[in-house]
Amino acid sequence: MSRIGKKAVALPQGVTATVKDRDVKVKGPKGELSLRVLEGIDVKLEKDGISVTPREMTDAMRAQWGMQRTLVNNLVEGVSKGFAQTLEINGVGFRAAVQGKNLQLQLGFSHDVIYPIPAGIDIKCEKPTIIIVSGADKQKVGQVSAEIRGFRKPEPYKGKGIKYAEEKIRRKEGKKK
Repeated sequence: MSRIGKKAVALPQGVTATVKDRDVKVKGPKGELSLRVLEGIDVKLEKDGISVTPREMTDAMRAQWGMQRTLVNNLVEGVSKGFAQTLEINGVGFRAAVQGKNLQLQLGFSHDVIYPIPAGIDIKCEKPTIIIVSGADKQKVGQVSAEIRGFRKPEPYKGKGIKYAEEKIRRKEGKKK
């Protein structure tokens, strides 16, 4: 039995949810998100929240049960609080700036990297070396953060590049004489 799947997803104040067949729609102060749950999973709107249960207790459905509940929980958390990811830029002359609907990155290439900001995502640069990616959809925030990091991944010798704020870079020793 899934310990996570058994718990109902509580709806905070100001968040409304509608469940129709396998479609879950959640609306809150940060926006509106929807999810189509897998075929063998039932979703019900109850007074204590949204409950997720498998129709049959097969191995495949038991494996998916907790994940589907977590995806529904991410919808509720996203429209109420939102999600954020912080990126740090290390390197001499490396910096970032938001210009209109684009993120401009100077990463030591012969040209600036221009990244168009997708809809539903907010990017802020408090300092030229810190990028904050935020939005209601957890998957989209993580994907945008990974794409930005992919322009210049941190290298192990000097640690230059774009890294997540909580990420630790394993450093290597340089060449010896």
